[in-house]
Amino acid sequence: MCTSAETAGGTTRTPRRHLPGDLAMWFFILAELSVFAILILTFAVTQQLKPQLFSDSRQWLDRSTGLAMTLSLLGAGLLAALAQERVRQARPRQAAALLLAALLVATVYLLLKLDEYRHLLGLGLDLAHNTFFTLYWILSGFHFLHVLLGMLILAWLARGCLCGRHGADNPSGFESGVLYWHMVDLVWVLLFPLVYALD
Repeated sequence: MCTSAETAGGTTRTPRRHLPGDLAMWFFILAELSVFAILILTFAVTQQLKPQLFSDSRQWLDRSTGLAMTLSLLGAGLLAALAQERVRQARPRQAAALLLAALLVATVYLLLKLDEYRHLLGLGLDLAHNTFFTLYWILSGFHFLHVLLGMLILAWLARGCLCGRHGADNPSGFESGVLYWHMVDLVWVLLFPLVYALD
């Protein structure tokens, strides 16, 4: 009996690998990563020029809150990846449930970040306070907007699963949305140690 890897003539055919998602999404992600790279590099270079200012300013940030936000985003990313596997297995309703769980987990990040913003503003540590906080607000605010967009994408994907738009035969659009969320995760993994931990 022939296996799925054999052709009718008996020769073995290796399954063709493909890049997940749409090519347009990859270009978009690369463009966004380039912007983040410039901002991160600016932060790192300025820290080298003003180490004491950055060290003193960083004391106003709560590392445990930063860690909790990291776990929230990574947890949502894991659930999104599991949802992608369910789509490939033609289980869209399970995928939708996992995406809704990912949104709940990601909401923890939103609440913590908004509370951090409120706390810093209450202390007068706004965009104009010093160089550290100027770069902090630009970097974290830009990332925050990407998280909001990522959550909207996950919600749209969940709705698509429930409406039958995503399945094993057409996973590309779903993969593109999950790729975007992984980009958001990746950027935060770089931001957390740079902004909260490194002295």
